[in-house]
Amino acid sequence: MKNVLIAFLIIFGAMQLIQVENENFPIDETKMIKAPEEIMTMLDNSCMDCHSNQTNWPWYSNVAPMSWVISSHVNDGRRAVNYSQWEDYSPEEKKKKLEATYRTVYAVMPLSSYLWLHPEADLTKEQRKQIRDWTGVRNRN
Repeated sequence: MKNVLIAFLIIFGAMQLIQVENENFPIDETKMIKAPEEIMTMLDNSCMDCHSNQTNWPWYSNVAPMSWVISSHVNDGRRAVNYSQWEDYSPEEKKKKLEATYRTVYAVMPLSSYLWLHPEADLTKEQRKQIRDWTGVRNRN
């Protein structure tokens, strides 16, 4: 048992040598998404950690293997839509990103893995409806 514990500690220590970049990029307020205050509050509380350059990196985001998972989620989120760079998107890209927001706000966002440690980020059914209404996208079903 002692050897297993020592091996675990050595492996865990070695994992810490593989660092990921937990980086926030400069914010240009003129490029930020614009929305009514109530919508912005919801986006700030539930979306911006992964979908902006304003990520709040908690202490455990520096501890492998959690750091790898969190960094991957943030990078994926920023690639999907980055509300800090909204005005850099073309009108067609904005339309597609609003359609994606419309689709995912009911189904998968915020991610359940994010909600485990941030239950305050969960959106009520009414809040999800407000965000969907704000996107201006109409259900095609």
